[in-house]
Amino acid sequence: MPAVKHTHRMKKIRILLADGHRIVRAGLKLLINTQPDMAVIGEATEGKEAYAKARSLHPDVAVLELDLPRWNGLRAAEQIKLRVPVVAVLVLTAHEKAPDLAELLDAKASGCVLKRSAPAELFAAIRAVAKRAVHFDPALLDPAPRRAIGTLSATGRPRRRALSRRERRVLGLAARGYSNKEIAAQLGVSAKTVETYKMRFGVKLGLHGRVDLVRYAVGHGLLSQP
Repeated sequence: MPAVKHTHRMKKIRILLADGHRIVRAGLKLLINTQPDMAVIGEATEGKEAYAKARSLHPDVAVLELDLPRWNGLRAAEQIKLRVPVVAVLVLTAHEKAPDLAELLDAKASGCVLKRSAPAELFAAIRAVAKRAVHFDPALLDPAPRRAIGTLSATGRPRRRALSRRERRVLGLAARGYSNKEIAAQLGVSAKTVETYKMRFGVKLGLHGRVDLVRYAVGHGLLSQP
């Protein structure tokens, strides 16, 4: 009897693509579909349509142009996350200084990529947000000089206080949007213990709010950790 061959099919990331420009959208679709682990399962030309299709198709990732008609990408992202929270949202923008990172996080977007970026950047972002990580184009992060972190040494220079391995782990998960309860479940500790870790690294690094967490985590490679 001939041997039975078993074929393994790669589970593809199901993507909803929303862009108001037909040619751009077609190009993005062709580009994304070249990846063996990705498939565009739906398209939209404006924000309200993207929201409706996210509710009906339940994609893994919604890739939304920032300047969509009717509802822009941020409004669409906010509504999608409100009604279909399992869908990860990635925003595409041609503007290097907008939107602000805080606006993206407030809209519950998991990432943002510049349209001028290399295709590899877009693919990396899609794969990251599909795994519930975050991926923000470095050009969108605040370029202003970073605030002094930690206490001052005897020379007057800022002294960076080292984080423990567990603190780095908690910081990375918090920056990715996990709640205290979810982090506690992953680490096998209590939610109160997680809150203690967050208080510790907040004091050590002078971080206030998730915007600071994301900026620090991106700058120190904490978002790529499992």
